[in-house]
Amino acid sequence: MILGNPAMIDAYKAGVPGNGKPFPDGAKMAKIHWNPKKNETAPGQPLVPSTLHDIDFMVKDGKRFADSGGWGYAEFEYEAATDTFRLGTLADQPPQGNDAKCGFACHTVVKNRDYVFTEYPKR
Repeated sequence: MILGNPAMIDAYKAGVPGNGKPFPDGAKMAKIHWNPKKNETAPGQPLVPSTLHDIDFMVKDGKRFADSGGWGYAEFEYEAATDTFRLGTLADQPPQGNDAKCGFACHTVVKNRDYVFTEYPKR
């Protein structure tokens, strides 16, 4: 599940990043990852969310995060045994450093989209 604050959603509705404009400072998004499982009782056995895996965050602040495309990143792994979160580490997949640039290396491939992979779905 990918969530955005009003600044993020308004930018998407205005055509960002496909229109070549960057997201505004203050735009924020969160991505919640669940481990998938098959729904054995549904026709076709579709994949559905199972246990929580991790939560990722991005926040746009061009001054604070100038050296990572204007974006700050954070990643928290869910620990089911303790029902808590921990910072992502270099041992995780994908590896995560413990600083605001942890996601920048992966996102450089979408520099022309203001470092954002996510498309706003058409309705």
